[in-house]
Amino acid sequence: MNVVRRAAVPVLALGLTLGTVPAQAAASAAPRLSATVSDVPPDELGASYEPGCPVPPSRLRLITMNHWGFDGRVHRGELIVHQDVVRPLLNVFEKAFEARFPIRRMKVMAEYDGDDARAMAADNTSAFNCRRVTGDSSHLSRHSYGDALDINPMENPYVDRSGQVHPPAAEDHLDRDRPAAGMLEPGDAVTTAMNDAGWEWGGHWSPPDYQHFSADGT
Repeated sequence: MNVVRRAAVPVLALGLTLGTVPAQAAASAAPRLSATVSDVPPDELGASYEPGCPVPPSRLRLITMNHWGFDGRVHRGELIVHQDVVRPLLNVFEKAFEARFPIRRMKVMAEYDGDDARAMAADNTSAFNCRRVTGDSSHLSRHSYGDALDINPMENPYVDRSGQVHPPAAEDHLDRDRPAAGMLEPGDAVTTAMNDAGWEWGGHWSPPDYQHFSADGT
């Protein structure tokens, strides 16, 4: 994994190894995870943040990294997370990349004006978004803290406590006995890496939230 840190936090604080693969070796080597970590520009936050949110922008980080797509090609994506979870999430995405686990798209929530329904309908993988829980506006979502992650919402739907499926078009994927590309399953590379990192998967909840992982189990 090649990781470049751009900003105020020292690289050694993340426990990551820097470096680049020599050109000759890179030509023959298999693709590998490559990521940069930086402070978050205001335009990358957009409507996903507003004054009064529980985590200030100074404690958020923008991870720009490559990932496998559903087309079998490597794409570049962006994810905003809390600074304290950069290292474990990079380890998770390294395992996902090695397993060629496909991700439809990975864009910051500013691309969707902070609208979770729009992002899920687009099958977008995302983390930080200062908002209320979808389907339960009485609670602040864990995504507001930057230590929760949603992966491939269309293949991994969420069922709220009223029984509504999010996104609605993903209802067929509630049948987990019919595996599909991008579907999260117990024991796969992603759920295993998340479990090793101490993150809880919402796929074990009732009702389930198959797309959701969080550091504190909520």
